[in-house]
Order: sequence, then structure tokens, then C-alpha cells
Amino acid sequence: MAENLGKSEVAEELTESLKRSVAALEGADVPYLLGGGLGCWARGGPPSSNDIDLMVKPQDGERAQAALAEAGMRPENPPEQWLLKAYDGDILVDLIFEPSGMRIDDEAIARGEDLSVMAMNVHVMDLNDILVTKLLALDEHSADYGDLILITRSLREQIDWRHLREATAHSPFAVAFFALADGLEICPAAVRPATVES
Repeated sequence: MAENLGKSEVAEELTESLKRSVAALEGADVPYLLGGGLGCWARGGPPSSNDIDLMVKPQDGERAQAALAEAGMRPENPPEQWLLKAYDGDILVDLIFEPSGMRIDDEAIARGEDLSVMAMNVHVMDLNDILVTKLLALDEHSADYGDLILITRSLREQIDWRHLREATAHSPFAVAFFALADGLEICPAAVRPATVES
């Protein structure tokens, strides 16, 4: 089981599942984006040991799930209307078409970037899009800022801070994150509110 493996073994198991998933989607001509923690890791962020988040357009969801099933993964249809799932052994692959704050469409796919991930070419979600979805997913039941602090600290030079702040300004949980980022001097001083400039 994945939970009984060491951190490096879990990472290896995840990347092998990622390779199988990407190969299946590309083989079925399904446009996709690698998002979530692994999407940040692919850009130099901290390692992720959770599941695999693959963004697909809503009209491609069932086709993407069928491609993963054809590759030997076990499909699962959750009650939520914004994603489908498949299991590659113990590794969960989420096929997400409506992450928090956005809908995956041709424009979102086009904003992605092809990056080399473990010697494989993977289409990775735009970093600012990933962070918008992560910030807008925060709520009363899930307000853990630890991962976001680690990710944004390590990738701070790649982030469009002004866009990120404006795109999430309606969320009090995102506002609280920026208070932390400003106080920890993660966010560049030039784009901090005047009241917190150093």
C-alpha cells in the first residue's frame, strides 16, 4: 500500500502512474493539463505525495476516464459533478474539469506549458491557474495554508502576484493567505498593499 512506503518510493509510484496516465490520454488524443501539487512540483516546487490531478475539458471527461480504464486503471464515478476518478493500484487519478474558480476550456489548455517531468514531456497547467484554484478551494473545512506557503515560497519568482491577488480577492480565505504571504515576505514588496510594505 502507498501509505506504507517511504517518501521516495511514494514519489516513484506517483510518477510511474503519471507516466501511464499521460500516455493513455495522449494515445486517445485527449487534451489535458497536469495540475495540483504535482503541477507545482513539475515547476520546481516541493515534492508532492498525494494524488494526480489531471485537468480535462468537461466534454472530454468520460473519454479520458475510458482511456485510463483501457490502460488498466479502475474507474470510479464520484457524486461530485466536477470530476471523475480512476485508480492505478493505490494511486488516485482525478480527472477534473471544473476546479475551484474556473472551468477547463481551450484557453486554459493553451495557457499550459510542455515541461520535462521525469524524462517525459507533460503538458503542465499554468502556475497562476493552479494557485488560483488552490486558493479558491480553501473554505471552513479546508483552510490549511502550509502547502501553499511552501509552494509559493519556492516558486515566488514564477508567480504573477498582482494577478493572483486580484483573481482571488473575493475569497476571505485567499485574503488571509496574502496576509500570511505579506507578513512572511514571500510576496514581493512591490505588489503588497501599502499598509504592509516594509
